[in-house]
Amino acid sequence: MNENEYNRCVDELMLQIEESIDNSALEIDCENSNGILTLTVESNGSQMILSRQTASREVWLAARSGGFHFTLKESIWRDTKTNDTLGMILQQAVKSQAGEFIDFSL
Repeated sequence: MNENEYNRCVDELMLQIEESIDNSALEIDCENSNGILTLTVESNGSQMILSRQTASREVWLAARSGGFHFTLKESIWRDTKTNDTLGMILQQAVKSQAGEFIDFSL
């Protein structure tokens, strides 16, 4: 995948995440700036940060539960260590930090 394709895929991913949160009733603020999507839980101020890693063609997630690296495999973002999907890990992070369930069908 070249850099343009990678950036297009990450842009789509971050937009999908924002739309999922916007369409939910969760009190989570989304801020997208310079390839970084910051999700802030309004009730406790905790954050989850998704960042674009262009050189490695990865997306990184930082959450209270840890740091995760994802690569695109067959149109699905998967953790480089466990092969779990980004949607599943982000869903668990939101549940842990916000106490609410959201379905990220990424």
